Amino acid sequence: MQVLSLETCFLKDISVVRSDGEVVNAVLGGDRKAFAILVKRYERSVRAIGMCVLRDRHLAQDAAQDAFVKAYRKLGSLRKAHSFGSWLMKISRRCALDIVRQRRESALPEGDFVAAGPVGLLDDEKERLLAAVMRLRESEKQVVMLRYFDGYSVKEVAGIAGRSVGTVTKQLSRAHRRLRVLLREA
Repeated sequence: MQVLSLETCFLKDISVVRSDGEVVNAVLGGDRKAFAILVKRYERSVRAIGMCVLRDRHLAQDAAQDAFVKAYRKLGSLRKAHSFGSWLMKISRRCALDIVRQRRESALPEGDFVAAGPVGLLDDEKERLLAAVMRLRESEKQVVMLRYFDGYSVKEVAGIAGRSVGTVTKQLSRAHRRLRVLLREA
């Protein structure tokens, strides 16, 4: 009997790109560890959404963690397993907005000392680009974030999203056109 190391098992799992739907169904089927694939797949995109809303790296990380916990807890309520990515992005935005609301409610009274300077801000150009990406259609936003934020190839994005390579290529092309228009307007 051959004994596999943890690294070998992990690399085997990564080498086979499974769609979001397949991974979600595995989690719902009792494979709790499969959720780590989704976290690894979407962690940068979820943090980017937090940065867009919160403009603070540490708060964005907190919002990302909250989003993944909420997604895991409510995974059974997801009607279409293949739409996990866009569903998670909506949860991420809500979690970031919840932090904004909590910070407003617990703000110090006027006249008290507040530390100057935001922590971990994006430069203006990156902030404009991220805001424009957030205005894309859900399907386009998902493929753009997987391709450019998380660094997946078009073929891998197609596998993750459960779409054909041609569909992903077309969605990326449309997203590029929309982004050019949105950035000119900004």
